[in-house]
Amino acid sequence: MELTLNFGIELPAYRPIARRVTDSPPSFEQIVDAHYQGLHRFALSMCRSDATAQDLVQQTFLQWARKGHTLRDASKVKTWLFTTIYREWLSIARREKKHEQVEFEPDLHGAAQPHDEGENPRVDSATLQTALEQLDPHYRAPLVLFYLKELSYRDIAETLGLPIGTVMSRLSRAKDRLRSILLRLEESAAANIIPAPFTS
Repeated sequence: MELTLNFGIELPAYRPIARRVTDSPPSFEQIVDAHYQGLHRFALSMCRSDATAQDLVQQTFLQWARKGHTLRDASKVKTWLFTTIYREWLSIARREKKHEQVEFEPDLHGAAQPHDEGENPRVDSATLQTALEQLDPHYRAPLVLFYLKELSYRDIAETLGLPIGTVMSRLSRAKDRLRSILLRLEESAAANIIPAPFTS
């Protein structure tokens, strides 16, 4: 049907604009199944206690049960969960006075993506975990989120409450420091190897 104005100009009839409806978030059970292990590993890498890590994960899912319905974008569930568990860990760490808050640190050398320089030692998972535990939490958190949880720079920035430039800077520094720690552990292990007795 066409609408005709008094001066003879015809305009198409009004049609309501269809609004795109975002997908609704998955069920609570689906979210737990999809993210429990990842959240637990991240929490364990930060607090170094399995019992505390489990408590952090449970508290995170409890927060989701209470507030998850307010999330409009279903694609942000993972970021929401990691943001929540990181904040829960910060709360515990501050109470235990094991964490000092660091203000925004400008990257004096320019924000650069992580890069490979020098030799990367090959290590097993146990040695890698030992090395990660020796990193300052401010470097450990973005490193774990980027390389182990495969979050984007933007998601990490949102999770940790940092500018993207700071995330990129910390990732670069964290990788350099982790490499140094791994090389030191490798040298220490090699020095402690007792050579087998020579037999003719």
